Amino acid sequence: MIRRRIRERHQYLYSKSVEASQRALFEKKRRIRAALEEGNPIPTELRNEEHELRRQIDLEDQEPRGPNGALHSANRRDLVIFLGAEGRLSHVTENEPWRPDLILVHEHRGKPDGLIVSHLPNGPTAYFGLLNVVTRHDIKGRKAMGKMSEAYPHLVLDNFSTQIGERTATILKHLFPMPKPDSKRIITFANRDEYISFRHHVYEKPGGPRSMDLKEVGPRFEMRLYQIKLGTVE
Repeated sequence: MIRRRIRERHQYLYSKSVEASQRALFEKKRRIRAALEEGNPIPTELRNEEHELRRQIDLEDQEPRGPNGALHSANRRDLVIFLGAEGRLSHVTENEPWRPDLILVHEHRGKPDGLIVSHLPNGPTAYFGLLNVVTRHDIKGRKAMGKMSEAYPHLVLDNFSTQIGERTATILKHLFPMPKPDSKRIITFANRDEYISFRHHVYEKPGGPRSMDLKEVGPRFEMRLYQIKLGTVE
């Protein structure tokens, strides 16, 4: 137990040192950019690093920064699932009062294939692969759905009984605020054979309290956990 705590402490300190180094590098490049754009001299303390910093800036400017258009559009519609989420290409959250989780979606050729959930400010961070992604746009009958409700959803977490399953369920459930009792949204995470099926439904009771009409509103996908690590995403 003592060795484990020492190891976790070392990992935490290492992740913090990496984060501090990245912040310092970002600030240096920001100052170089500002000087070049405004036509001012390069700050004296950065002149020894100017060549390497400008090389990195040039490489970053050559790489596409935004996601594929289809993915970005899908994220704008579907991120409302995670209440409080905002689909922005660059956004500073350090000074905001309630931003407990960072959610990153990775895509390949316009299709989402990975999801990273990083709990701020100290972690943990979970890495998932995404399969069989069907966006809300592709769900049949979407025109009859209307605007997606922004009410906080009830959660169904099925078959997360192992130690790693309980850890995963804890990470997932903290993505969502506490719902009101009358909320008609239901989010389901069902664990089957190491794959987690995600489903999103709304329900109505057209015939009174004993009747229920369940309708899938999307998106829909399968998740496969492949790593949980201490600390935040690098």
